[in-house]
Amino acid sequence: MSFSDSLANRVRTVGRGFAVTAAVGTAAGAAAAAYGWWEKDQFEVRHETLPILPEGSKPLRVLHLSDIHFVPGQDKKTQWLQSLADLKPDLVVNTGDNLSHAKAVDPLIQALRPLLEFPGVFVPGSNDYYAPRIKNPVGYFRGPSRMRTDPIALDWPKLRSAFGMGGWIDLTNRAQSVVLNGLRFDFSGVDDPHLNRERYAGWPRGTVNQDARPHLKVAVIHAPYQRVLDHFTEAGADLILAGHTHGGQICIPGYGALVANCDLPTWRAKGLHDWESDSFTTPVNVSGGIGTSRFAPVRIACRPEAVLLTLT
Repeated sequence: MSFSDSLANRVRTVGRGFAVTAAVGTAAGAAAAAYGWWEKDQFEVRHETLPILPEGSKPLRVLHLSDIHFVPGQDKKTQWLQSLADLKPDLVVNTGDNLSHAKAVDPLIQALRPLLEFPGVFVPGSNDYYAPRIKNPVGYFRGPSRMRTDPIALDWPKLRSAFGMGGWIDLTNRAQSVVLNGLRFDFSGVDDPHLNRERYAGWPRGTVNQDARPHLKVAVIHAPYQRVLDHFTEAGADLILAGHTHGGQICIPGYGALVANCDLPTWRAKGLHDWESDSFTTPVNVSGGIGTSRFAPVRIACRPEAVLLTLT
C-alpha cells in the first residue's frame, strides 16, 4: 500500500469517527430534550415541616406557589393547580412570575380560582410585568439575566386586580397583618429585586396590646438576592419565602443546579435552608417553581413543584 493510500484510509477512519461522535451527540441531545419536555409536566408537592410557631399554637399549612409562567392551553398545569385546593391550606403565598404569554391572564385566573377561596398574599416577579424573550442559555453562566431595553409589557394590573378581588393581599413594597388560626402574622413584601425594585416597608404595627401578643414575621420576595435575604434576616423575620430560581431548571443528578439566575449559591437554588447574617438566622424556603419560560420548556432533574409548609 502506498503512502497516499494509507493516508487516505486514515482520513476516512477519522472522518467516520467524527461522524459517529456527532451522531451520538445529536441523539443524546434529542433524548435529553425529549426527557426535559416530559419532566416539565411532572408536577409535585414538596412537603416541609417548620417548628416556628409560638408555644401552644395549632399547626398551620402554607401553600407556596412560584414561577407558574402560564401559557394558554396548558391544560395539565391547569388541572394540577386546581387540584391543589384539595390540600386545604390555611394560607397561599404566591411569589411571582405567574405569566409567560400576553394572553395568559384569564386562563391563569381560571386555573387559580379554587385557591382564591383561601387567604393569600402575593408579590410580583419580572415575568408578571414583562413577557419573556428568547435568550442564549449560555448567558446564564455569565451572571443573572438582564432586562432588554424594549420589553413587552404584560397585563399585570389586571392580574393584580383579580388576585385582590379574590381576597389575596398585595405585598408589593408594603406590609400588612393577617390573623390566621388566632395567630397574628406580620407580612412584609417587596417588588422584584431582580429588577432592583425592592423598597422596604418594615413590619406592620397594630395596637400596643396586639404587639404584646405572640406573632410571626414573614417576608415575601420573588428573587432571593443576598442583599434582600440579609435585610429581612437582620430585621428579625421568622420566615422568608422566595422563588425565581426554577431550582436551576436543568440540573445534574447527584450534583444539583448549575445556575440560580441571582447571586444565591447554587446549592441553595431550591429547598428550605437557614440564612445567616450578622449573627441572625432565618429559615428561607426557595421554591423550585412550577413552570418555565415558553421559550425554554424543559426541566431536567428538577421537577416542577408547589411547596406545602406545615408550621408547628
